[in-house]
This record gives sequence, C-alpha cells and structure tokens, in this order.
Amino acid sequence: MIKDALLKIFMTLNDPSFLRNFFDNRFYLILVVIILMRIKYKTYHSMWLSALVNIPGTILHEFLHFFIGMLLNARPCNFTIWPKRGDDGNYVMGSVGFRNITFYNAIPASLAPLLLLPIGFYLNRYFLPHMPATFVNYVLYILLQTIIIENSIPSGADFRIARMYISGIIIYGFIFLSIFLML
Repeated sequence: MIKDALLKIFMTLNDPSFLRNFFDNRFYLILVVIILMRIKYKTYHSMWLSALVNIPGTILHEFLHFFIGMLLNARPCNFTIWPKRGDDGNYVMGSVGFRNITFYNAIPASLAPLLLLPIGFYLNRYFLPHMPATFVNYVLYILLQTIIIENSIPSGADFRIARMYISGIIIYGFIFLSIFLML
C-alpha cells in the first residue's frame, strides 16, 4: 500500500508534463528556495546541526578568503570552518585570519566570496541544461545554487575589513569605474 503510494508520487513527480510546468513556473522555484531556507534556519537551535547544514557553503566562502588572501600576500594565518558562538549570541560558522592586510589586498581578500556568483551563473547557464530533467535533480540544483549564492555574500566582518583602507577603496573604485566606462 505505502509502496504503491510512493511509486505513484515518484511517477507523478517525474512525469514530463508535470516537470515542464514545475520548471517553467518561478512560483515553485521561490517556494522550494523558501522551504529550503526555513529548514536551514530551523537547524540554528543546535550549533552542530547548524554546522552540518552550513559546512559546504562555509568551506567555499572561507576558502575564497584564504586563496585570494594568499594570492595577494595577505598571509592567511588561520582557517577554521568549526562554528563558535559570537559575542552577539549568533554562530560564527568559520573564519580566516590574516597577518598582512594592507591597502591593496584588504578589499579583494575580504570580498573574495563574491567570486562564487560567477560560478553559480556558470552552473546555471552551462550545467543545468545538460542535467536529466527530474524532480530530484531540480531540487538538488536549487539547493546547490542556494548554497553558492547565499555564501557569496560577504559578512559584516568582511565589509569592515574591506573599508579599513580608504586608499584601497579609492584605487579599486577607480579600477571598477574605468572598467565600467570602457564597456
């Protein structure tokens, strides 16, 4: 009885007409994202369950800080993805410390997670069209994109480091403005 019900649900979810309507309707996309985010926020009552849910994105986020910091001589001195409770009572999921933050590397090292956005775009543009159109694949794709996009956003501490050096802000502002005007 249960096996038949599950089989019927599975068949319905993978029916081509259902999938076409589901994939083409942004309402369902937003609904799935909100459900995934609600599930994620429910885990915040437990530090370890929260860490388990957040570890993939935390690894990506902190790795980019570490890599760009190393590339630009910010000298990363620690790397952690283990959660700890911050002074404000919220959890800090991970961190990277630097020994040589200067005007030329503060902005790139602290805003490095923004590099996840082109990765998410690439996956959407070139990987999603080649995935078999199944309900499970679509939900996994949404989960992956949610992790990538959410963890591309620099934290408040990241923004504080980015604005430490006004000369760096002026230099990078000039570079980005020049690039923007050339387009």
